[in-house]
Amino acid sequence: MTAPAAGLRVDDVSVRFAGLTALDGVSLSASPGQVTGVIGPNGAGKTTLFNVICGYVKPAKGAISWRGEALKCRPHQLVKHGIARTVQGVRLFPHLTALENVMVGANHLHKPHLGAAFLGLPGSDRSERALRAAGHEELERLGVADVADRPTSSLPYPVQKRVSLARALAAKPDLLLLDEPAGGLGADDVTELTDLIRGLDKSITVLLVEHRMDLVMSVCDQVNVLDSGRVIAGGSPAEVQSNPQVLEAYLGSEAQLA
Repeated sequence: MTAPAAGLRVDDVSVRFAGLTALDGVSLSASPGQVTGVIGPNGAGKTTLFNVICGYVKPAKGAISWRGEALKCRPHQLVKHGIARTVQGVRLFPHLTALENVMVGANHLHKPHLGAAFLGLPGSDRSERALRAAGHEELERLGVADVADRPTSSLPYPVQKRVSLARALAAKPDLLLLDEPAGGLGADDVTELTDLIRGLDKSITVLLVEHRMDLVMSVCDQVNVLDSGRVIAGGSPAEVQSNPQVLEAYLGSEAQLA
């Protein structure tokens, strides 16, 4: 592996659940300024890999490093390491507004001093205004500022997906983990999502798990393919797209990835 120290490295990670091997010696890397894809059939281990990176699952062996240092943290500590993640679905707070949901993502950046918050001093008000402004900025960037004051439970699913991504971006992450962001979206929404991912700040390291091959092939600089918990291929989208092992894993030897 030759990933730069500033990026994400997964080295020889294995995970077993009650005798079932979910990941088997997985190694890959993701570099700053690039979108690195992780694809594979259902059950290949993609979400398990994300859960290891995020501290939800402890590997039986192997290591994760981020920015040149071992990454060993609990899920609630990810934001301190500059890491944000979206999940399959949306998992928004349904009774909060879209703006309030996004403000949750930026909260750690605009916390008032405890004394100011307790006494209701001006510093607390400034932090609140800054937090709301940060939330509005991300909703505007995602094209959904018009729903800022609506409860997320009342929003169409594609709009909820945008609010979820806005919440992750509001954390100003250095590493963004996108877990099937196109799931449940129509063709027009996927096209807009493609443009959004392409337009992300080039300082961000992006790791993308996705089933939509049109999105993967459009936005990824490098793609890693998992099958039965193992990395079976890696390279540019064009290289992966023409790899016989990948075609076999997905759809059979006569298949072709779209």
